[in-house]
Amino acid sequence: MEEIDLNDWQRNTIYQRDTRSSRQILWFWQFVKEIDNEKRMRLLQFVTGTCRLPVGGFADLMGSNGPQKFCTEKVGKENWLPRSQTCFNHLDLLAYKNYEQLKEKLLFAIEETEGFGQE
Repeated sequence: MEEIDLNDWQRNTIYQRDTRSSRQILWFWQFVKEIDNEKRMRLLQFVTGTCRLPVGGFADLMGSNGPQKFCTEKVGKENWLPRSQTCFNHLDLLAYKNYEQLKEKLLFAIEETEGFGQE
């Protein structure tokens, strides 16, 4: 299992309806830093459909229409589970009220589901 480069991941992430310094995004990266590499791979698979990175890392992620960076979008309600659109490397990151809620929902999505909430 390859080690995920967190700096590369952060540099090559696009934020829709959000900013790099928003509370949700800061919590997301805190979560990614706290989990082990295996869970990071599961998160990557949840969002992209694959647990493997291209040789060029996150900058070279491919979507259904060619190159497509990892993307988060603030959308939905706080009681929803995170959703992914694997064709576009897209994670719907909801407006959770605190870090613990975000962590609980993301862990459930990557550990307890297989295809659930994916488009």
